[in-house]
Amino acid sequence: MADYDDTNRGALFKNDKKESDRHPDYRGSINVGGTEYWLSAWMKTSAKGTRYMSLSVTEKEAAHSAGVAKAKAAVVGFDEDDDESLPF
Repeated sequence: MADYDDTNRGALFKNDKKESDRHPDYRGSINVGGTEYWLSAWMKTSAKGTRYMSLSVTEKEAAHSAGVAKAKAAVVGFDEDDDESLPF
């Protein structure tokens, strides 16, 4: 059986861990042109009463890099350019 090609496809799932209005109602991922993205959706109502989904897309690699940078910044005294402090 051939591998499934998920290019230009994605899925959203109900967010069972939603704790505030800022958290998305649905979360999932999508592949666009071979690049993986996180996909978030919020259920909203327009001024005219029409229900719709508001979407947010974040590249998975960019989200990972941002999380690593945030974790590094939280370490007291961390200096990425201070190579002399490394034992190797």
